[in-house]
Amino acid sequence: MSAIAHSSTIDKKRTGNEDGHSIISTSSGGDPGFQPYRLTAAELAKRLNTSIEDGLTPLQAEENLKKYGANSLGDGEKISYTKILAHQVFNAMILVLIISMIIALAIKDWISGGVIGFVVGINIFVGFIQEFKAEKTMGSLRSLSSPTARITRNGDDTTIPAEEVVPGDIVHIRVGDTVPADLRLFDSMNLETDEALLTGESLPVTKDHNETYLDFTQQVPVGDRLNLAYSSSIVSKGRGSGIVYATGLQTEIGNIASSLKSDTGLIRKVDKSNNRKPKKSEYGKAFFGTIYDIVGNVLGINVGTPLQRKLSWLAIFLFCVAVVFAIVVMASQKFNVNKEVAIYAICVALSMIPSALIVVLTITMAVGAQVMVSKHVIVRKLDSLEALGGINDICSDKTGTLTQGKMIAKKVWLPTIGTLNVDNSDEPYNPTVGDVRYTRFSPKFIKETDEEIDINSPYPDDPKPRNFHNWLMTATMANIATIHTSADEETGETVWKAHGDATEIAIQVFTTRLNYARDSLTHEYDHINEFPFDSSIKRMSAVYKHIESGEIRVYSKGAVERLLGICTQWYGHDDDSDKLYDSQEPIPLTESDKELIEENMAALSSQGLRVLAFATKKVEDKELDLNDRDQVESDLIFQGLIGIYDPPRIETAGSVKLCHRAGINVHMLTGDHPGTAKAIAQEVGILPHNLYHYSDEVVKVMVMTANEFDSLSDEEIDNLPVLPLVIARCAPQTKVRMIEALHRRNKFCAMTGDGVNDSPSLKKADVGIAMGLNGSDVAKDASDIVLTDDNFASILNAVEEGRRMAANIQKFVLQLLAENVAQALYLMIGLAFIDNAGLSVFPLSPVEVLWILVVTSCFPAMGLGREKASDDVLEQPPNAEIFTWEVIIDMLAYGIWMAVCCLLTFVIIVFIDGNGYLGVDCNSNSSNPGTCDLVFRGRSASFATMTWCALILAWECIHPTNSLFRMRQDTDHPWWKQTAIDLWSNKFLFFSVIGGFVSVFPVVYIPVINTKVFLHKPIGYEWGVAVGLSVLYLLGSEAWKWAKRVYRRKVSYKAKNPEYELERNDPFQKYASFSRSNTMDKTDYLV
Repeated sequence: MSAIAHSSTIDKKRTGNEDGHSIISTSSGGDPGFQPYRLTAAELAKRLNTSIEDGLTPLQAEENLKKYGANSLGDGEKISYTKILAHQVFNAMILVLIISMIIALAIKDWISGGVIGFVVGINIFVGFIQEFKAEKTMGSLRSLSSPTARITRNGDDTTIPAEEVVPGDIVHIRVGDTVPADLRLFDSMNLETDEALLTGESLPVTKDHNETYLDFTQQVPVGDRLNLAYSSSIVSKGRGSGIVYATGLQTEIGNIASSLKSDTGLIRKVDKSNNRKPKKSEYGKAFFGTIYDIVGNVLGINVGTPLQRKLSWLAIFLFCVAVVFAIVVMASQKFNVNKEVAIYAICVALSMIPSALIVVLTITMAVGAQVMVSKHVIVRKLDSLEALGGINDICSDKTGTLTQGKMIAKKVWLPTIGTLNVDNSDEPYNPTVGDVRYTRFSPKFIKETDEEIDINSPYPDDPKPRNFHNWLMTATMANIATIHTSADEETGETVWKAHGDATEIAIQVFTTRLNYARDSLTHEYDHINEFPFDSSIKRMSAVYKHIESGEIRVYSKGAVERLLGICTQWYGHDDDSDKLYDSQEPIPLTESDKELIEENMAALSSQGLRVLAFATKKVEDKELDLNDRDQVESDLIFQGLIGIYDPPRIETAGSVKLCHRAGINVHMLTGDHPGTAKAIAQEVGILPHNLYHYSDEVVKVMVMTANEFDSLSDEEIDNLPVLPLVIARCAPQTKVRMIEALHRRNKFCAMTGDGVNDSPSLKKADVGIAMGLNGSDVAKDASDIVLTDDNFASILNAVEEGRRMAANIQKFVLQLLAENVAQALYLMIGLAFIDNAGLSVFPLSPVEVLWILVVTSCFPAMGLGREKASDDVLEQPPNAEIFTWEVIIDMLAYGIWMAVCCLLTFVIIVFIDGNGYLGVDCNSNSSNPGTCDLVFRGRSASFATMTWCALILAWECIHPTNSLFRMRQDTDHPWWKQTAIDLWSNKFLFFSVIGGFVSVFPVVYIPVINTKVFLHKPIGYEWGVAVGLSVLYLLGSEAWKWAKRVYRRKVSYKAKNPEYELERNDPFQKYASFSRSNTMDKTDYLV
């Protein structure tokens, strides 16, 4: 319910009006106090017991959440038990088992049919439980990745899930945001919202927070309430702030929530809209398309992630192989197919199909997504989990991602005044901390001179120079950030808090420090218009009219070169004399003047400062259209520069270094000046520190501006020896071209973005990464993952987790398929054991085969899926493929060796130690254990060997190359102790393996079950043979890994470190020496 739903109900009863279209009665005869668009913002704030400045307190918000419920349109997508059950039953692998069970029961082999049914039941039960847990996990992740809201609570700006917004909250919206609830606006500037979802109107609606509808005789339709912003509408222009008055189902969109549900059925429909008559062929296409969709859905080939679909196709391929194997079995018996041969053929077929594969994959991906949440990464699309492990290039923004986003204005240069420095300021929001010092010289002069410059003079304040005053006015008026003091709820101490963009907050703190706070000045002016910051032109402007004098003035700030392009005058500058000090005579801004300003900008940028320019003009032309941005932002007077320091995050440099070790190149794509970007990039390690070793041509390739990069053709970009490591003044389209260039070099890339304009690049990247704190909802919707802390280090965490998950998928795929290869080989070769009747004697009974499938497949594979990352996971080359040649070769090697060990066990007992007598009718459960003694004992030992080898393989798969007895290379423990620690660290896998080892003994010794069901019998010395061959399998596996380690040492299998190549191997050396003759060796590119 909404905050005043109860009052609305009372009002309806009193007035007899039932037109409760929204939470608040919209009837013309109702009390106007219950119609938010007829209330002023102050009146509504009073009614909802909230503060426009500080918002609700945490206690109030908690009470309102309990009272009015979550801000959602119902319970959302509930977990469907039938859907999960159907998903377990209707997949290619389980269907093969079910078909096999039906065949077994049809030929009245009740035991085999029952055992297969048990296998099916185990798989479905385990899969159901685990997928149910996975669905719950993904449900919680979906709620985390749902739209967020920027609100003010207890005086602090914070971002919360939209579901937690309550009536009385103060919400701030800007371009690209989805409005989280119904709002009564109290502040707006050029605000337009797209309300097509609600009203059907395609054009955005311009909002006006000052509007109040006091004519109670007139009904005001939903689309005409200009002082309201509705839940689920999208901000297409401008910004605004409002008080939440309705949430959830009580919002306008809540009344039509049912219309938001989309039809995602499998039935393809023929288009009959607008009385169209479809062709007959369209009905055929729809029919066969529906059949394809249903069959594909059942088999899993057109649903799920790419890897899941690939594995479903693998299952279909293996099914075809299994059918061929089954035919071979029957052909080996000259198609004299009795019950036993049919069941054996079925078991040979089943041995080729890893029934647990899809279930384990689903569980592993869900667990991986859950782990990512603890590392500040929310996975929106499961596809990205597969992609993360293969990333070899990351394109990152600078501000707030590589840097802290807590900015402090450090230097100001006013051409006719001098340079101001801020020292001893370590509290970004506190204008009372820090000292402002002054020197009359420019940053360029200070950087280049050999003289000692006194920079500790007090700044000129009494009287304050006129140009200093004018610049302060521009800095504070071309700014929408606010700072204020508020009492801390816990300590009661007064603390400084701020609302707005970090850059603007830094400027506002500086102006407040000099007693030019925005709030203390705006009451003297009318805010006529505002042109918000646009990433394509990199500037913003505000237009104000002085109430007393009527003077209209434009205040602008933005990127230096962009602002200089619209300036035509300035007041001059001279470092050598004071003649121009505080000059009030504007003079033309020449090209040489612009070069001087840019040199001063470069001097500030070289200190790692983000530099912005300021300009202003008085509007004297009465015919000037104040709504035309091009007219307003023209013929400005340049005023000065500010340098803002945004320190790199403490963890960024280490993360960049780890990225390089992992074979991942890091590119910085930023809107900042090249000098600032280069300084920060060197500080965090994206650029080599020894840039002076390279020629200017090479440095220009490493650091480029967006204009330089965009001016190159695709062919010219492809001919660069290295793609830029830093692109400054980056525009959204530049990001798209960068991704395309990376893709042409067969690179797998991740791209960060936060704005609406970043959506194309986020979609085009292999992994689009949106910012959770400062990102727009449109960017989040276009992304694959969201960083909840906007931190570059979290990207590395995501890559590491992606690699861990991909490695674990490789591990259990290898374990399951290698075991399938071993079983299929062993059972097929076993057809060569012919008894006196001319029939094959099966080396393993059908039930033994099924038992091994149950014990050694599902649970050990799930254990491998939970394995933690190996120590060198970030030293391996990026890899986006699961089925690599290494996995395929390992699968054959481990599988063939396991089949050999099992065959040796059977041959030693039956033919070497025994006399080779294969008995009579030993494949039947009616066989005589006495006659089949030798065969039964051989089967028992082979059964134990096969089971144990498969479980040993599960442990061997933990690391692709390191020995089972030395999985950690850097340890102080003796090998036996470290092995115990490593195996015990994954308890699920440990107990799966130990349980499987122990399960062999009761199966061999329990009377009747052993001879009548499993067709084997108790053994004695044969245990020694089984143990010996299992140890031999372990030694062979270790020898295989040793050979792989030797090979890897020779071919240097570790990831190529871009930093090493840049700074030590110096791939640019040849390029640098040839650059003078415009010649280039293009044989070896570095990206």
